Amino acid sequence: MHSTLFQIIQRKQAFEFKRHGLSASMKDMEAKHHSIKSLKSYPEAGGRSLAAAAGGDGGGCYRVNAEVEMESKIQKAVEFKVEGNRCYKEKKFREAIGKYHRALLQLKGVLVVEGTTGSEVNLRSKTNTKLTEEQKRLIESTEIDCYDSLTACLLQSELVNYERVKEYCLKVLEKQGDNFKAMYRAGIAFYHLGDFDNALQYLKEAKIREPTDTNVLRYIQLTEMKMNKCNQREREPSKEVVG
Repeated sequence: MHSTLFQIIQRKQAFEFKRHGLSASMKDMEAKHHSIKSLKSYPEAGGRSLAAAAGGDGGGCYRVNAEVEMESKIQKAVEFKVEGNRCYKEKKFREAIGKYHRALLQLKGVLVVEGTTGSEVNLRSKTNTKLTEEQKRLIESTEIDCYDSLTACLLQSELVNYERVKEYCLKVLEKQGDNFKAMYRAGIAFYHLGDFDNALQYLKEAKIREPTDTNVLRYIQLTEMKMNKCNQREREPSKEVVG
């Protein structure tokens, strides 16, 4: 009987111990949860935010990833340009145009475009990542080469888009004002667009750099002939048609 009573007491004590132990564990968990919630809601009270407690603010990691992505885009742009040059040599002009455009698209993801907002903000503006001088030179030279090569491809087309040729030539001249090919091609574009004043201006600038270039001299002659004809028409008195 005594042994039976002793077993009952032991079971009751064990039950009480488990109940109180579980209650204590629940209280500890609630206290920890409250502490974490407080840190998340009021990081200044705990001294550090949860992100900091986890090992940093995350910005450094994002910045490193952005730098790697920027470098990758620059290298891809160079690769597309090289592929475009290969297509041009093989006289695959349409394919070459596509490659050059893809190269420029890669560079657009790196360069800071003024006035961009929202989804247009690029990698550099998101992270304040700065390009190295070497990267800047590589981007500029790749961009110039692509626009220069695009004009060469367009001039090989059956129906030349002279407006686009003019646009690309002016982009090159903005960055490289003494580029002979861009001057000459800009002169050709303006000539075929009927803007003879600008055509003559760019052709004469090209002549200064290459005085004996036969193509430049020929287009200067053609432009001056067109201008003379236009001037003669302006000087002729208007004649009334008698019915």
